Amino acid sequence: MTNSDAGVADLQRVRELILHFGWNATCYQILNPGIRHWFSERGDAVVGYVLCHDVRVVAGAPVAPRDRLAQVAEEFCREARHRGERVCYFCAEERLGSLYATAPSHSWVSLGAQPSWDPALWPAIPAHHASLRAQFNRARNKGVEVTEWSREHARGNPELQRCLREWLATRGLPPLHFLIEPQTLDRLYDRRVFVAQRNGIACGFLVASPIPQRRGWLVEQFVRGSGAPNGTAELMIDTAMRALADSSYVTLGLSPLSHRGERPPDRNPIWLRLMLEWVRAHGRRFYNFGGLERFKAKFDPVSWEPIYAIANQPTFSPVMLYAIAEAFAAGSPIALVARALGDALRSEARWLGDRVGPVGRR
Repeated sequence: MTNSDAGVADLQRVRELILHFGWNATCYQILNPGIRHWFSERGDAVVGYVLCHDVRVVAGAPVAPRDRLAQVAEEFCREARHRGERVCYFCAEERLGSLYATAPSHSWVSLGAQPSWDPALWPAIPAHHASLRAQFNRARNKGVEVTEWSREHARGNPELQRCLREWLATRGLPPLHFLIEPQTLDRLYDRRVFVAQRNGIACGFLVASPIPQRRGWLVEQFVRGSGAPNGTAELMIDTAMRALADSSYVTLGLSPLSHRGERPPDRNPIWLRLMLEWVRAHGRRFYNFGGLERFKAKFDPVSWEPIYAIANQPTFSPVMLYAIAEAFAAGSPIALVARALGDALRSEARWLGDRVGPVGRR
């Protein structure tokens, strides 16, 4: 068993294991910057995680042969306990969840749901939804064309980096990391990149990451630059779905706090239920959970799959939640929110100044 930061040799080893055994929708994301890697004693499995407050926050689930998943998870947790650390699997799906559904030694909470499609059936969806076709046409009428770029052309491309900077500047929070790491263009490897161009200038891009054991893809990013007209994101998704038609599965990833899909009885602690409902209702300035869910839902998914966080302790504690928040913040989540609030106040002050200034000069 080894722990490592991501050197070139380790990344290649991780990639090979993913291509052989990757099943969780997030499996390829463990190649992203900032993820640590743990390898099983046999060398046939890897876990990608970040360490926060003595909690190993795992990106999804162990990447392992299916018949070894339980053994690998136990080996990983055993080593964590030996080091005085706990484990939380974030974005776990049915395969790992079934191992711990009734285990008193573990607790799990519902995070939301992820929508999925059979891309071979995709053409029928826009054919029956005039609103989607209208969005595609709105972008096309503004001169937007979407094509797939080679990884060599997309890797570190300055036009795409510009689009990413413009998109990040519109977010309510500073850049987040872990499973929503924005910097993927330098580690494309087996990913596919679809780029929207308007009059020959890039105005958005979509990154799809493989899920090898499901012959599938995760749409990891869809980025709109400042020059992207309405309908650009929809047109990128349509182009990607058609290009991935020989696959069996595509997901747009987790919709946090979504209540869609078939779900087991809510086992979230009362304190967590109340807090998450408050965040869903009032956290729109920083992250529009409802808007993201509605955006994904309008593409008429085949199914919505429940997604969990699973901790190796009998009760899911506030410390686990704080560790998850720290994983995404890549530092103190309190400092992140304080910085976001400061940016929001400065933005409001500039807006007020622009409104009052002309009046004061009359």
